[in-house]
Amino acid sequence: MKASILIAEDEESLANTLKLNLQIEGYDVTLCRNGLDALRTFKARPREFDLALLDVMMPGLSGFDLCGEMRLENPGFPVIFLTARNDLADKREGLRLGADDYVTKPFDLEELLLRITNLIRRTSAGSEQGLFTFSAGKIDFRTFEITDRQGIPHALSKREMGFLQLLTSEPGRVFSREEIINALWQPDENASSRTIDNYILTFRKLFEADPRQPVHFHSVRGVGYRFTP
Repeated sequence: MKASILIAEDEESLANTLKLNLQIEGYDVTLCRNGLDALRTFKARPREFDLALLDVMMPGLSGFDLCGEMRLENPGFPVIFLTARNDLADKREGLRLGADDYVTKPFDLEELLLRITNLIRRTSAGSEQGLFTFSAGKIDFRTFEITDRQGIPHALSKREMGFLQLLTSEPGRVFSREEIINALWQPDENASSRTIDNYILTFRKLFEADPRQPVHFHSVRGVGYRFTP
């Protein structure tokens, strides 16, 4: 099955070049010329895309704002920013939003294609058609259901599933509290570390043999949270 890529780029020649070359590489490509069209397209089918290439400076909605909206729908969704500005503040903002890569124009096309291939391969590892399986259970991101370590099914909320998807997207990586809050909550929702702790406690009850001695869902003191398969 072809991987599906969403491009949001308002520079026509570059957008067409990216689309053509990605199609030659075997990807299914959807091209949008501004951030608002890209957001509408993504929201109509948030689980069908495997990666987005987002121009930072676009009319209507910036790449940064678009990424934030995408991550509310699908927290683990892979994003690569494209920008003509080699600005440290922009890079910091992209990293704060949890961007997987940040490419400054002009860039080498072959290198970008390799980055895309590697990122899709990495984020899809261990997950098949929305189903993530590990030693303590199963997580089905399509149905919002999990199977706990005792084989009992449970239905979880959209935000709980979003948190699980974020953690399992990169096993072993420590996600900071700020990254998690930015990915899962709107700014006016006033999420706190206590809120995140409560989710982690729920995951431990479902998946850990001894929630007091977790082997899968870890809190890293002063930093954030990590998932280990």
